[in-house]
Amino acid sequence: MAQPVKRARLIYNPSSGREEMKKRLPDILQRLERGGLETSTHATIGEGDATLAAAEAVERGFDIVIAAGGDGTLYEVINGLAEKPNRPPLGILPLGTTNDFARALNIPRNLEGAVDVILRQHSRVIDVGKVNQRYFINIAGGGSLTELTYEVPSKLKTMIGQMAYYMKGLEKLPRLRPIELYIKTAEVEMHEEVMLFLISNSNSVGGFERLAPDASLSDGLFDVLILRKCNLAEFIRVVSLALRGEHLSDPNLIYLQTRQIQVTSPDYVQVNLDGELGGTLPCIFTNLPQHLHIFIDETGQSTYKSPPINMMKLPWKTRPGVDEHEQE
Repeated sequence: MAQPVKRARLIYNPSSGREEMKKRLPDILQRLERGGLETSTHATIGEGDATLAAAEAVERGFDIVIAAGGDGTLYEVINGLAEKPNRPPLGILPLGTTNDFARALNIPRNLEGAVDVILRQHSRVIDVGKVNQRYFINIAGGGSLTELTYEVPSKLKTMIGQMAYYMKGLEKLPRLRPIELYIKTAEVEMHEEVMLFLISNSNSVGGFERLAPDASLSDGLFDVLILRKCNLAEFIRVVSLALRGEHLSDPNLIYLQTRQIQVTSPDYVQVNLDGELGGTLPCIFTNLPQHLHIFIDETGQSTYKSPPINMMKLPWKTRPGVDEHEQE
């Protein structure tokens, strides 16, 4: 007896960094059709449109929702699905610069491989983060460096990819300033001056595949990393250790796991949610355990490769006549 055809809604960003989606869309739809998915498409037309399209797909009873784009498109789609009581499984076609979440799930970067992952329909149920009335699936954070994702021009990301973030980071490093935070969880309360804080759901953040090495997408816990106030040389050391996954024992870093965390500040602090601007502090971040099904590569193979970066050999800029160890 033939299996019933499933209906899928493919939501894609036509202005994504990889222009090949426009040219290859007919082939992708044909591949999905041959695999038993009757697929309709929605091209986003502006900020927030992917959220509306995902919510509409749920209301219209689609069996599968597919997000084609970068982490920003995925973030919007998640926000259209997360509040719905009957959430269809989500497929991902990674078309962005970094694709942190697809990287964490070993979803192939090449489109044929990513489509095949959706067709095999091997899913994993994952946690989703909620902050005030917004949702995220990979990372939330605050501090100067977390603002990179929405400060880097789209054209620069298109031209040079992930290196655009590193270039912008080099530009901002000498101007990094601490923020004052009050942090409260069920386990701890603290008052610290910090350079940044990250609330992670997966191990892959900003292309750093071992930033939260113990993170699990389905354990109901956030992995929280807080970098204390430090000078430029100390900051570079922590980042260098993070590239090797050896940073958690550094004295400048606070690491903890929790289900919910409240963060407030007397300073103006923007909040980054999956690479997008998510408002400002104060915020309460809550883990919604096993909230959404995502199609994953059950083989555990990935086409992603981390770029080899030696942080100590990058051209750090210092003020004339001032040793970088003395910069605060």
